[in-house]
Amino acid sequence: MNPSSMTVRSRLLHLLAGWGSVGLVYFSSDVLQGQGVLLPETAIDHAIAYTDAAIWLYLSFFLLIPYAYLAADAARVRWLARAMALSALACGVVFLLYPTTLAYPPVGDGSAWSTQALRMLQAADSAQNCLPSLHGALTLLCVWALCDKRHLLRSALAVALGVAICYAIIALRRHVSIDLAAGLAVGVAGGMLAKMQVFWAARRAISIKTAS
Repeated sequence: MNPSSMTVRSRLLHLLAGWGSVGLVYFSSDVLQGQGVLLPETAIDHAIAYTDAAIWLYLSFFLLIPYAYLAADAARVRWLARAMALSALACGVVFLLYPTTLAYPPVGDGSAWSTQALRMLQAADSAQNCLPSLHGALTLLCVWALCDKRHLLRSALAVALGVAICYAIIALRRHVSIDLAAGLAVGVAGGMLAKMQVFWAARRAISIKTAS
């Protein structure tokens, strides 16, 4: 299916449905959950030095998501919205049943742009909802949607950005490697389940058309 077969308005509506469901689950679970369990750092986390400068790679996630909805093939846009909603639902269940938090490094009082941006992020973000990492799950899904053998350069750049965002997630200590690994697993599961839903919906439509 050609990307031009879906209007920009339709793409934005899918973005609202997919990403909106994530926001609804993320912030409502933060209000409803109990005290979070402190997650430990692993050897992987210790090997990645903390740095405020990773904030810019971390925030590029908020450009990757709308770009994926605007640039991916139409069929993948529909899949992406479903996969995001399913991943958010899975994460929300875990957030409520097993809330988690981290020992966040203190943010300095410097005037560097990266430090100021990190302070604003911490003021707006939840201190819990760590495991699984929705940031990791959605990054994986967007890269998945953008990867296409017809667009090799775009695919390579999407993978490189996805890896960089995953690095920044840990370097900024918004998550630790345990959360990130769990988030990536949720993204894979959500994506596969969404593919199955699309497949069976197509089969059902064909059978109804044949019967009529």
